[in-house]
Amino acid sequence: MNTRFTVEETNLISIYIYEDRASLIEEMSDALPYMDEDMRDLADRTLEKLRAMTDEEFAELDVYAADEE
Repeated sequence: MNTRFTVEETNLISIYIYEDRASLIEEMSDALPYMDEDMRDLADRTLEKLRAMTDEEFAELDVYAADEE
């Protein structure tokens, strides 16, 4: 699978500190009740893509924590 994340989705991913795909999905899912409707829609789309990809594909993502340069 060749998952393409939008800039907004990539930025959302970079907010969460994660060790692996499952941890990222869990952290983001736990935050859903605290998000406004627009952010929740973005998170839902991002989570759908994360769930559809493999751990190997996830490991190849070039995403850094939001505070890293």
